[in-house]
Amino acid sequence: MNDLYQGFLEGLHQMTWLEGMAVCFAVLSVIFQKNNNILVYPTGIISTGIYTYLLSREHFKLYADATLNAYYLVMSVYGWVYWAKKGPTTPSTPIMRSSRNELITATSIALVGWGVFYFLLTRFSDSNVPVMDAFVSAVACAGMWLLAKRKLENWILLNISNLAAIPLLFYKHLYLTAFLTIFLFIIAIFGYLDWRAEVQQREISRK
Repeated sequence: MNDLYQGFLEGLHQMTWLEGMAVCFAVLSVIFQKNNNILVYPTGIISTGIYTYLLSREHFKLYADATLNAYYLVMSVYGWVYWAKKGPTTPSTPIMRSSRNELITATSIALVGWGVFYFLLTRFSDSNVPVMDAFVSAVACAGMWLLAKRKLENWILLNISNLAAIPLLFYKHLYLTAFLTIFLFIIAIFGYLDWRAEVQQREISRK
């Protein structure tokens, strides 16, 4: 525990204003996501844009994670447009369970993405954690795709990615981002429960 505490203090000391801004907007983004608010996207765009730059730097070498954040940025723009078909604050597309085909597609994105990321990392980068970096990024890509379509199961995939990312971030001495990811993991649990309750209420009202 003492080593963990010292690492956290070291992370605070080394934190740049850019990382601090990325963490703040990431927290805002996940809170908006939990509350089913379209502001999840503009705040997410700022956070992922910063992380794309930070994680690609030679000091961290989390290239797949940097690519993932670039993907998040693109998907955030898509999701923002998809959610905002009606009204500036309340998304018009209802939360729904994923269909069988959507789950197959999401699983395919995760598996194929894992293989592609791993191949690229081992062939074209000096990454020393290609398996885990590739896994975290691929599963998160699948989760982000479901989030953009407002599917309940996005929380499950995103939390699998978060859980795998936590030890990886500690290993890379990204302590603040690791603690942020723990926070995101906890919030995602409540987000899943809130979204599931809304889906179940709609299903009951239709009976």
